[in-house]
Amino acid sequence: MRQELALGDVTISFLTDAGAADTPTSDAPAAGAARPTVVFLHGLAGSAAEFLPTAAALGAGYNSVLVELRGHGRSTRHPADASREAYVRDVIAVLEHLNASESTEPAGVALVGQSMGAHTALLVAAARPDLVRMLVLLEGDVQSSPPEAAERIGGYFASWPVPFADAAAASAFLGDSVIGRAWLADLEPCEGGLRPRFEPAFLQASIAALHAQARWEEWENLTVPTAAVFAPDGMFDEERKLAFLEARPGTLRVDLGAGSHDAHLDATAEWSAVLGDLLSRLDGDGPVRWDWD
Repeated sequence: MRQELALGDVTISFLTDAGAADTPTSDAPAAGAARPTVVFLHGLAGSAAEFLPTAAALGAGYNSVLVELRGHGRSTRHPADASREAYVRDVIAVLEHLNASESTEPAGVALVGQSMGAHTALLVAAARPDLVRMLVLLEGDVQSSPPEAAERIGGYFASWPVPFADAAAASAFLGDSVIGRAWLADLEPCEGGLRPRFEPAFLQASIAALHAQARWEEWENLTVPTAAVFAPDGMFDEERKLAFLEARPGTLRVDLGAGSHDAHLDATAEWSAVLGDLLSRLDGDGPVRWDWD
């Protein structure tokens, strides 16, 4: 079910019970038990749709909530504020909204993010650990990058020849990669054809804010049980992964056997199985411990 939350000049759209129509996995809570809430945060230029296959794999044993971050999906298209703090405020507001409903019993959620969504999730958990029982980061870290990186990303999205005349024209430009197909599926009708559900200038401002400051302090002092999941063809080399993990020794590292930076799209089955295993640790309302091989 799609819901909207008005937050000042921004409206945040999110889907609840995204996997409710599907069969629960064998590791999901038994029928009649309280269903843990799992909140997903997509990456830059993404939307809730990217995590629909994951929610379907988890099934109805979990209340899967797919948030569309500001400037993305069906949330406000071009807010004035692209800061990290604004993204974090939005997600905290959604979590507080969910936590006020019976669907999140026991209190606290599993917060799952990919790429920029992982960065946002980490900052949310650092700011409000009372709202998060478990943190799962897919292809995320906390290092900063030079301004040129954000400029390249913004330039790429600005180069899209929009509006695309039709789906065939969009497909020819975006290509047949998993992320290209995801972008294609998420285009919206507009005058003259189809356009993405984001503004390139806002994406550039968002990623520039993310790259501007390393977040080692928040990461090192994080108290929420956290798993960092990496794909073999992802964005980070081994040196960068080790620097990230060594800064917070209690983190559980999980290496997928396949997949790219968008492993939730091109290694969906393995990623979903790993996530299901992690989420099985949420059974009951006790502390989460990484106590298995």
